[in-house]
Amino acid sequence: MDKQTISIYFDEPKSFEPSNIKSLGGIVGLYFIFTQDTFIQYPFDKSKLLYIGMSEKKTNSIGSRLSGHFEGKSKNVGLVNYRKTAPLLFTYLNFDILKANWNFRIEDLESYFILSFVENFGVYPICNNKTGAEIDSSDLKVDIKIDWNYFKK
Repeated sequence: MDKQTISIYFDEPKSFEPSNIKSLGGIVGLYFIFTQDTFIQYPFDKSKLLYIGMSEKKTNSIGSRLSGHFEGKSKNVGLVNYRKTAPLLFTYLNFDILKANWNFRIEDLESYFILSFVENFGVYPICNNKTGAEIDSSDLKVDIKIDWNYFKK
């Protein structure tokens, strides 16, 4: 049986600032923080992507996770320092929309994205300091194509 292919495209980027973060309270999913103009030279390619993060429950929503990163409460020194030097942007994927085609936990989806980034760029995003747990791709009923070019515009 052929796997269904799902292409992931990202919404318009939003400025990484409290006014854009507030509306994301209660939303569960993945979020991506990236620079506006600075390219990071990764081993295989350049990208503006700094961090892939996740919110696994409504009480710790994308909004509260992004607020934690913005205020420095998350203790991610890299994100705090990048924000001091240049404007940052973010985008996100609402897990409720992906659930119909993803039969695993959101933690596994985050790992899938991080490992796909590693495959394409040669290393974890510069501000991600944990490793993703591998998923056996033979267990997946879908093939996810991620538009990593989004972070090169």
